[in-house]
Amino acid sequence: MERFCIIVNSEKDHNHKTALYIMDYLKKKDKSCFLAASITNSGSADRINEIPEETECAIVLGGDGTIIQAANDLVHRDIPILGVNLGTVGYLAEIEKQNIVTALEKLFADDCQIEKRLMLNGEVFSGNKNAEGEGILNLHKGCALNDIFVTKSSVCRLVEIKLYINEKLIDTYVGDGVIISTPTGSTGYNLSAGGPVLEPGINALVITPICPHSLNKRSLVVSDVDKIRMEIGRCKERHPDEAVVYFDGNEISPLVTGDFISITRAKENTQIIKLTENSFFDILKNKLGREKV
Repeated sequence: MERFCIIVNSEKDHNHKTALYIMDYLKKKDKSCFLAASITNSGSADRINEIPEETECAIVLGGDGTIIQAANDLVHRDIPILGVNLGTVGYLAEIEKQNIVTALEKLFADDCQIEKRLMLNGEVFSGNKNAEGEGILNLHKGCALNDIFVTKSSVCRLVEIKLYINEKLIDTYVGDGVIISTPTGSTGYNLSAGGPVLEPGINALVITPICPHSLNKRSLVVSDVDKIRMEIGRCKERHPDEAVVYFDGNEISPLVTGDFISITRAKENTQIIKLTENSFFDILKNKLGREKV
């Protein structure tokens, strides 16, 4: 590889110390480098649209949130991502900061593999007609690498969510919400909510209820070709349910009874650069603190 860009979380790389070190090293090796953006924990990156077309690799400095945000920013670009962990767990990051030089030398020699991670395509619709009496309105459309989830908007109230798979009503959940996760996202919110971990290469999605008010509600694993729909129901006749939908942790839109989200596998993939021989299960044990077996 010869042409790089750097995406950095300014809240984790103070004064861009690590980013500038990498840029200097690349220049000494006669490689091109473009400082694409300064992602903060509050939102997307700037200068993403200025990344040169010929860029072969995006070096992302931060934690898992930074890598996920970069994946969304680069969703329509064919640019593999190398994650450098400047955070805590850094599950998606391939290397730690102290291994940057070794990693760069491997990239120069094309000594790497690229994993394609499936993404979700989500569309948010209003079930209510507009002022002109027209039908369903599309409120938002976007992609997610980790998950799309719906949660209640009030601390003291519940939300009812009707789950449809391929247009068939499969179940109704009453609780705090529902998570639709990719294999990549299965180690995130899904895992915290009691859902299963999926190996990244599996072509499947996980549906996990959040604090369901029932003892028999468990996670479902479905095919990545299935079409999923979550519709906001009504727990009480006198009041509509109120909820919020999130794409990869970013708040997208408030929802009320009748609104729904359509979720399918996206055409786009996120490309993650792998430099080590560590398997998914090695990383699982090391990052999540499991005992050696």
